[in-house]
Amino acid sequence: MQSGNPALNKNTFLDAASGAVVSHGDQAMTLNGTINKTGLLLVLVVIGAMFSWSKYAGPESIGTLLPLIMGGAISGFVLAMITVFKKTWSPYTAPLYAVAEGLFIGALSAIFDARYPGIVLQAVGLTFGIMAALLIAYRSGLIRPTEKFKLGIVAATGGVFLLYMANMVMGFFGHSMGFINGNSGMGIAFSAVVVVIAALNLILDFDMIEQGVQARAPKYMEWYGAFALVVTLVWLYLELLRLLSKLQSRN
Repeated sequence: MQSGNPALNKNTFLDAASGAVVSHGDQAMTLNGTINKTGLLLVLVVIGAMFSWSKYAGPESIGTLLPLIMGGAISGFVLAMITVFKKTWSPYTAPLYAVAEGLFIGALSAIFDARYPGIVLQAVGLTFGIMAALLIAYRSGLIRPTEKFKLGIVAATGGVFLLYMANMVMGFFGHSMGFINGNSGMGIAFSAVVVVIAALNLILDFDMIEQGVQARAPKYMEWYGAFALVVTLVWLYLELLRLLSKLQSRN
């Protein structure tokens, strides 16, 4: 069973030594516990975002926001990697990751919203609207991730990652793939496709978390499952912000 989210894969709930799912009785992972912890992490993201957003006081304050953007992005990435490789630390690293990502997206969102008023509210609304719609579709059985479905989303997610990495490397030499950041028809179509890929990763994440609950994985995996969902939601929000900014820049 696969997930395009790097925080969730077929070995997420397996014991490293035995290769089997470890059940911890009353201390097992539950769906309600994962939902509650997801809500808490999202609150921490909002708190971090509100703090960094408050630092924006016009174009002259962008210099103040840059350390928050870079610091939040880098520390968020480091904390995410630690969480992925040390799942038992997730009760501590996941909240720290949420705060770091909040600082990053809050500062970035303030800059976007100053240029395109109302865009952040639209992106937030679409993010949670998409999540709610896909969760309903998943729980009702309307969408069930088959093996081919999972393989396709994993491959598409990997392709997007490689494109972004290639574009970043090209940027060091003064070049870029115009359609990634441009507002041309191709650029908008690319962003729309990436939004769809990010959204479909939520289905895979729901499925992986459900498997962990059914297998009675360790209690700390509630934090890890919540962390994985927040990773996807942050990615989806950023891609929606990119898509909406491209659309508004054409007006």
